[in-house]
Amino acid sequence: MDHKTFYIGGAFVAPLTARDFAVENPATEEIVTQISLGTAADVDRAVAAAKSAFPGWAATPLSERRACVERLLEIYKARYEEMAQAITAEMGAPISMSRAQQADTGIGHVEGFLEALETMEWEWQLPNGDTLMREPIGVVGLITPWNWPMNQIALKVIPALLTGCTCVLKPSEIAPLSAMLYAEMIHEAGFPPGVFNLVNGDGPEVGAALSRHPDIAMMSFTGSTRAGAAVTRDAAESVKRVTLELGGKSPNLVFADCDLETQVAASVAECMNNTGQSCDAPTRLIVEASVYDKVVGLAQAAAEATVVGDPTEEGDHIGPLVSALQWDRVQSLIQAGIDDGARLIAGGTGKPEGLNRGHYARPTVFADVTPDMRLWREEVFGPVLVFTPFADEAEAIALGNDTPYGLAAYVQTGDPARARRVAKGLRAGMVHLNGAPHNYGSPFGGYGQSGNGREGGLLGLEDFTEVKAVHGL
Repeated sequence: MDHKTFYIGGAFVAPLTARDFAVENPATEEIVTQISLGTAADVDRAVAAAKSAFPGWAATPLSERRACVERLLEIYKARYEEMAQAITAEMGAPISMSRAQQADTGIGHVEGFLEALETMEWEWQLPNGDTLMREPIGVVGLITPWNWPMNQIALKVIPALLTGCTCVLKPSEIAPLSAMLYAEMIHEAGFPPGVFNLVNGDGPEVGAALSRHPDIAMMSFTGSTRAGAAVTRDAAESVKRVTLELGGKSPNLVFADCDLETQVAASVAECMNNTGQSCDAPTRLIVEASVYDKVVGLAQAAAEATVVGDPTEEGDHIGPLVSALQWDRVQSLIQAGIDDGARLIAGGTGKPEGLNRGHYARPTVFADVTPDMRLWREEVFGPVLVFTPFADEAEAIALGNDTPYGLAAYVQTGDPARARRVAKGLRAGMVHLNGAPHNYGSPFGGYGQSGNGREGGLLGLEDFTEVKAVHGL
């Protein structure tokens, strides 16, 4: 396909003004393709198409909307390898990981939404006799990031379409290939023109135009906390709904009574997964003092055993960071840890040996990190893990909650009663006990500066609806 086009009103169309932008393969630093960055005028076209399509799509029987999504799911499964390869090329996820995790989200989340749809109430009666009706909120603007591109597209596009909304998607300009491939699939599935639209572009131009647009009823944004605040400010003038999935600095509380060898190795792997470029990565390992030295040693061995390599090769390794800008940021924060006096026990600045081309970083672990250090407070978004000890359960919870974020938290303990107590005490939208994964259909989202709203499953569907009270029916 011509990557310089946008998908508007059921067709791939040229931008009104050509603004070429090179998409780089982060493993080779070579140009994969050229896209065009849109303008506010392109956003106006897309929103007009979505607005025109909304009445008909909202009135379409739920069974027909569901059938369209089910056709899309079958097309996605048939073109699965294309999606995995696109994600590897655009953001450097190793191909084995891209198939097993990245591309899989385009199936798992859709199946989770279809299952949740069976339990969703569209009309019900209150004890006082009034009737409540759930309706699609309208035209929605969707902004998705580069780190888990299909994950966030599925979590936004699918609930919008199932609930009867129409939408305009702005994927990350750094990793747009997966989104454009998905637009092809949506076109093939036969959705009515204007129900789904895609405009490539950057945040200051296209993202801001979407957020400010008076005909958009809701903005759903995933990205940095700084950018999420900008979307909120831009949306305030038209008082539209804004849902945000933002950054994190997730704590991982390790108690002495857990299976240390198993859980520490798994915790390091979870932090390094996706080259540390996950908002819910367990980047702060908070360890019971009696086993602190042992855990640090186990983590050092696990980090040093983490292989960094070519994302096109099969295997259990991590790839590059997504861009030179991201590599520079990660390097600056590793250096900040050294300058602040944290104890470097694995990795460090620079590139891994033998990987001079591509944005590769060294898996890095710091011990003795204190809450006044930048590495404790700032999201690195790279393969960097930090350690600090705790004396007792109360201090562990206090340290875990010592962050403006609140996306995820992790707890490793062999005591079920403690697991429940600590999970209740942690201020986070998701708590993982002893390596339990996040399941499709469960809500994803956080507290504080990690955002608002929930994505996935029933709550993710409900976020795209309004509730109307009817008196006297």
